[in-house]
Amino acid sequence: MIHFVRESLARVLSFFRRKQRDGELEMELAADLELAVEENVRRGMSPEEARRNALIRLGGLTEAREAHRDARGLPAAESILQDLRYTFRTLRRDAGFTTFAILIIGLGIGASSTVFSVVQSLLIRPLPFRDPASLVWIANSGGEGDMSGQTVQVTRLTALRDRNASFSDIAGYFAFYGVGDSTLTGRGEPERLSGVPVSQNFFPLLGVQPQLGRQFTPEECKWNGPKAVMLSYGLWKRRFASDPDIVGRPLTLDNAPFIVAGVMPAWFDFGSIFAPGAHIDLYFPFPLSKETDQWGNTLAIVGRLKPGVGLGQAQAEASVLGQYITAEHPHQNGLDPKLTLLRDHVSGRLRPALFVLACAVGVVMLIVCANLSSLLLARTATRQKEMAIRSALGAGRKRLIRQLLTESVVLTCCGAALGLVLAVAGTRGLAHLNAFNIPLLDSVHLDARALGFTLLVAVATGLVLGLAPAIQVSTISLNAALAAGQRGASESKRHTWIRSALVVSEIAFACVLLVGAGLLIRSFVRVLDVSLGFQPERAAALRIDPSSQYKTQAQRNAYFDEALRRVKAVPGIEAAGLTDVLPLGHNRAWGAGAKGQSYKDGDYPSAFVRIVSDGYLKAMGMSLRKGRDFTPRDTPSSKHVMLINETLARRLWPGQDPIGKIIPDECNPGDREVVGVVGDVHHIALEQSSGSEMYMPIRQCQDYGTVDLVVRSRQPLSSFASSVEATLRPIEPNLPKGGFRPLEDLVDRAVSPRRFILLLLGGFAGFALALASLGIYALISYSVGQRTQEIGIRMALGASTSDVQGRIVLQTLVLAAVGMSLGLAAASALSRSLGGLLFGVTSNDPLSFLATFAVLTAVALLAGYLPARRASRIDPAIALRVS
Repeated sequence: MIHFVRESLARVLSFFRRKQRDGELEMELAADLELAVEENVRRGMSPEEARRNALIRLGGLTEAREAHRDARGLPAAESILQDLRYTFRTLRRDAGFTTFAILIIGLGIGASSTVFSVVQSLLIRPLPFRDPASLVWIANSGGEGDMSGQTVQVTRLTALRDRNASFSDIAGYFAFYGVGDSTLTGRGEPERLSGVPVSQNFFPLLGVQPQLGRQFTPEECKWNGPKAVMLSYGLWKRRFASDPDIVGRPLTLDNAPFIVAGVMPAWFDFGSIFAPGAHIDLYFPFPLSKETDQWGNTLAIVGRLKPGVGLGQAQAEASVLGQYITAEHPHQNGLDPKLTLLRDHVSGRLRPALFVLACAVGVVMLIVCANLSSLLLARTATRQKEMAIRSALGAGRKRLIRQLLTESVVLTCCGAALGLVLAVAGTRGLAHLNAFNIPLLDSVHLDARALGFTLLVAVATGLVLGLAPAIQVSTISLNAALAAGQRGASESKRHTWIRSALVVSEIAFACVLLVGAGLLIRSFVRVLDVSLGFQPERAAALRIDPSSQYKTQAQRNAYFDEALRRVKAVPGIEAAGLTDVLPLGHNRAWGAGAKGQSYKDGDYPSAFVRIVSDGYLKAMGMSLRKGRDFTPRDTPSSKHVMLINETLARRLWPGQDPIGKIIPDECNPGDREVVGVVGDVHHIALEQSSGSEMYMPIRQCQDYGTVDLVVRSRQPLSSFASSVEATLRPIEPNLPKGGFRPLEDLVDRAVSPRRFILLLLGGFAGFALALASLGIYALISYSVGQRTQEIGIRMALGASTSDVQGRIVLQTLVLAAVGMSLGLAAASALSRSLGGLLFGVTSNDPLSFLATFAVLTAVALLAGYLPARRASRIDPAIALRVS
């Protein structure tokens, strides 16, 4: 990277030095031209004819031949081809400048196209379903808090589906499925697969047809009906080698036979839309029966609006129906439907972040335009004589402006070609980033709309880049151009001001991006500094659900006892415990009111439920604040006990000791005694408070669907994973290999959306900073080259090296100060738009602004010092002789 920057700076410097030498040659040519013109006039030619003839007589000058062609009035098509030929010849002659410009434009356009593809996939492109605009997400209780509050009971879904007049259909899926819920055996090594139970009408409602096979039948969707399964395309291709005869064959899942009903199409990815970050392999039929109704709130539901029905109308009807249905069965869970379009539910929460990224891309492109416009202005200044001569020979201003615009558009189109290559690589890389928990990210790709956007950006950038040089050349006259080439002539102050203004704008734009990136970095650090309530380092989890051979609670408890005994005996294992749910994963809530207390309607306390074993607290690195932990003696025949967290203790018994207090048990009839208080754990998100929590002993409560073994070791995971799996295989022969998951992965996935935005915005900010530093360096270098004679005179009159360097560095700092003043003011106003993305910091965080000021000042000093040091080494005698 350092070599690339050094080479780029050398090419820019070489460009300016070459242009200075070209200017000296042009001064000599101008003197010869004047003599030739005077001679032709003495021969009786008109002034215009004399100039044209003199130019042609001089020969070897490309500009003269082009000017002669301008005067002939070529047809439009041929004239455009002439412009293109001349453009490519000019760009080839300035290979260093052309390479540098194409690289910068390519990076800018590549970033723009990549972000546009992300925004399009997440916010613009319709969901891949039939008539996606009519699909509605129906959440319970506003969709906030635990999953038990967001989901509904089976009878609530069926009642809402049968009584409404706004929806053509309503379907659902079991929201409490888990990662690796099913174990596939019988074909190769055992493998844990993730499956989602769905209602019979779920796929038909979405308009998804199997690629092979059929939908679930009504009989398969009954309680204890025939066991059937649908495969994801990925599983069918990976595990079954895309076998076209797979439909109708039996598979062994959890030691039970399932008939393959069908294979889903390749484009359908349930996890990408409904469960970002999850990888779904199987789909099971979910029975809408009285048995599943007893499970409580378990279904996430989606509806399809009838033609002509709006979301507001459907919401009004659903609210009324919810009240009626709740009143009919007051002892069941309530129904309070809150409707949002499915698209908004899937990616609506990312809209502010994507808007910020889109703005960042726009700022980066403005910096690209400002940077290259400054270089093009300098390049055009050295071509004034060329343009003046062409104008004198008959080329109109429109013709010259068109030539310059053609050059800039061709330049940006070449950059766009490079940008497309970078965008293809960028979108493919993003689509395969499984570490980011972002919906629809795997569908990001370049399509026709993205290609059109790239072309539009390229043309618009080319026009913007060519605008300033075109305006500059439109005012050129031959006399002024010749005068500008005389010894001692200096560049127009107006041109100097324009380039200075462009550099100031670069610094201001870079300042805005750096402040935004600084705020997000500070916020991200604050999120990572949150006390999790557990210690994920050196801990990992392994699914060890008891298989179907353990039918009774006594058998399952014996299995748990033996599993814990075996694992704790493995060398290097410090602690081991069991849990039905890991932090930052699924969550459910039960009523948690203190016995003997009365509560107002709608104010009955609830708490997240965790079913764990002894040793779990130590394995997780959780703290026991008071009381005792669970022990192997907490069995079904002993006193029923529980642990609660500090938040629930304060909620139920403020200022009192909760040890020995009683909470009614929703798992089994009876009460539970609080025997311990544990520290709060972040179970929903790092940015949200822990909420109330209660822990049940796994030997006393069977209301678990999955079981994870959590182990803590002094050794790295790679050292003990195989040993733990080997020691468990005698009691669980179908235990898959490689099933351990580091707990640190849970934290990484929880912060992945924030990290995704931070990485992109931070990359743009770094790119903007590099462009701004190059802009400063190029401007100061060009200024030093133009002031060589002045600097030589000052040094001849006694100016010291430090004086020369000080003046140039001061000029740099003045430009930087103006740019930072404008940028910090704009950042202060615009940073409020980041409010929804920040955590633990304010939009006017002083440290972020100070850090931006310090970084830009350091960059400006470095960019100004390098030309200043070169200027201080100028030999006065040589400077005066060559100027």
